[in-house]
Amino acid sequence: MDNSVLVDDEKEGSRIYNRGYYGTPQSGGGLKLNLLETLYLLESGRIEVEREGKEIGFRDVLEYASANIPSFEIYYTVYRDMRQRGYIVKDGSPPFDFRVLPRGGSPTKTPTKYWLAAFSERAVFDLDAVIKLTRRAEELRKRLLIAIVDEEGDLTYYESGMARPKGKSVPHPDTEAVGYLSEDRVAVLEEEHIAALTEKGFFGKSVGPYLQLSLIESTYLMEQGVCTVRRFSTGRKVSLKSMITLAKRIQPDFSTRMEVYRDLKERGLITKTGFKYGTHFRAYEGDPERHHARYLVHCFEKGYRGLWPEMSRAVRLAHGVRKEILFARKGEDGIEYLKLVRRRP
Repeated sequence: MDNSVLVDDEKEGSRIYNRGYYGTPQSGGGLKLNLLETLYLLESGRIEVEREGKEIGFRDVLEYASANIPSFEIYYTVYRDMRQRGYIVKDGSPPFDFRVLPRGGSPTKTPTKYWLAAFSERAVFDLDAVIKLTRRAEELRKRLLIAIVDEEGDLTYYESGMARPKGKSVPHPDTEAVGYLSEDRVAVLEEEHIAALTEKGFFGKSVGPYLQLSLIESTYLMEQGVCTVRRFSTGRKVSLKSMITLAKRIQPDFSTRMEVYRDLKERGLITKTGFKYGTHFRAYEGDPERHHARYLVHCFEKGYRGLWPEMSRAVRLAHGVRKEILFARKGEDGIEYLKLVRRRP
C-alpha cells in the first residue's frame, strides 16, 4: 500500500466523488483517494479496500497510515470532524493542511471558505510561524482556521487574523508634571499636574489625594517631555536613561512591553495594566470611564515559542470577560498584533 487508494471502477468512482467530492478523478476513469478519505469512507461503510487481492479493514489502514505519515491521527481527527459537520475537505497547499469548502460547495466551482492548520495540544506554539500562516491566508484573501486536538481527541477551533487596533485621538498633557519615584512607581502630588495627566491621556490611577503612575507610563511621559521625575528621598532629578535602567532591573521584559505600549498610544488607544486579567495591558478605544476595554494585549519577543494550552487559557479568559486577546510582537515594519478567536465551524 502506498499513500493512496485507487478505485478502478469508473462508475463506482464517480458515485463516491459525486456524493461528497472525495478523491481526485483520474484521466481515463477511476478515482484516487488519499488515506484520510479512505479511512473515513471505511469507517462509514461506503467502500471496501483490497491489498494484493486480500480485503483489509479500518484497523489495517489506520496502522499503516499512523506508521508512515507523521501526525496522521491528528489530521484524521480534524478531517473526520469537519466532514461530519458537513464541510467538503480537500488537501491544502503548503503551508496549510486542509482546504475547507462551504457546505454544499464544489471543489471546481466554490471558493474556499477556510485554510486550515491542525496541531496537537502538545505541539509547540510558534508565534512567528502562526503569524506567517495568518499573513499567507490574508494574502490569499481567505480565513485561517486553526484546529487543536487535545489528548482526549476533542477539538478546539480558533480563527486567526492580524489585528489593526485603533482608538480615538487623545490629546497629550500640555503641562509638565512632576512625579516622585518610590521603588517601582511614581506619585504625582500637585493638583494641577494630576488634572493635566488624567484629563488629557487618562494616565495613572488616583490613590486618595495623589496620582500613581506605573514605570511604563512614567517613562512614556518622560519621553514625551511632559513629566519630570524626582526621587522621593532626595528630590534629585531622575534622568530618562536612569529610569529605563531601573525599569529593566525591576521588570526584565520592560523594553518589549515599552515598545508595544508606545505603539498602542500612537494608535490612539488608552492603555492600562492588564494584570487583573493575567496579561500585560488592557486597551480602551475611548474614555475608560465610559467604555469597557476592548482589547487585552500580551507582549512577546520575536521568536517566541510556547505551548498551546497557554494560548487557550488566554483566549478563553478574554472571551469570558468580553474582550479580544491580541498577541503583540515586534515585526519587520513595527509592532504586529495576532488575534485568536475561538470559533465553532
